[in-house]
Amino acid sequence: MAQEKIAILVDSCSDVPKEYRDKYHMYVAPLTIIYKDAQYRDGIDIQPEDVFARFSEEIPSTSLPSPATVADLFKQIKADGYEKVIAVIISSGLSGTFEMVSGLGPAPEGLETCYIDTKNIGIGSGFSAIRAGELIEQGLPFAEVCRGVEDAARNTKLFFCVSTLEYLMKGGRIGLVAGMIGTLLDLKPVISCNDDGIYYTVAKARGRKKSLSLALEKALEFGAGAKDYNITVMHGAAKDEADALIATMKERLPGYRYAIEGQITPALVVHTGPGLIGVGIQRLA
Repeated sequence: MAQEKIAILVDSCSDVPKEYRDKYHMYVAPLTIIYKDAQYRDGIDIQPEDVFARFSEEIPSTSLPSPATVADLFKQIKADGYEKVIAVIISSGLSGTFEMVSGLGPAPEGLETCYIDTKNIGIGSGFSAIRAGELIEQGLPFAEVCRGVEDAARNTKLFFCVSTLEYLMKGGRIGLVAGMIGTLLDLKPVISCNDDGIYYTVAKARGRKKSLSLALEKALEFGAGAKDYNITVMHGAAKDEADALIATMKERLPGYRYAIEGQITPALVVHTGPGLIGVGIQRLA
């Protein structure tokens, strides 16, 4: 029986590194970065450094990929000879992207499509897209690929720390995270996505250093007992701290399959500001 031709569609906030996008031929729907005088496609027309450089003059907003852009991607997927699509999208609890993409119709361009709401953000969502690539590469039937990715999404957790809650609050993404009451005490929340894909406070620590250490410990707890797993530390203009954390993770969890480190995508920069650190694990077995 011939192997099914399955494409992977992701949104740019799933933050899949270029090497994996290229390896698994992923199609990317970019979110939009909106300034008063211009709009940019996330990660295409604008890079993280550009957003950081302009923060002092303007904090931009973001919007969903345009329906026309997503429709064009489905057309391209069809033209490239694919029959089926697995769409791996960031949490519907944080963005309307999943609703927009899945709302295009039951079978855009006649392509059988499986929509995965990862209930996660950034590489926490991106890991599931990478898992889709692995399962497709193994030649599994479409239904099994979809089940495998849904399972991977449930077993992925990202714990992150921000320098300030200002950007999450301004973007309306504060979720269940407590407000600014802890700032006088220098209390820093460790944030994650709950089962509904909404931000919540996992724990609090006094000061930046302790909060990063706590995020790492929470990630290690989540990964405890896993025999097959991926690890990550992503950052927003905090490379030195990220380097130190990923080195510790590799030491504590040496059996990882992938270790992904890097700068977050511009749209995520808008909502977290400088100083973001995200520590995560995906348990595969």
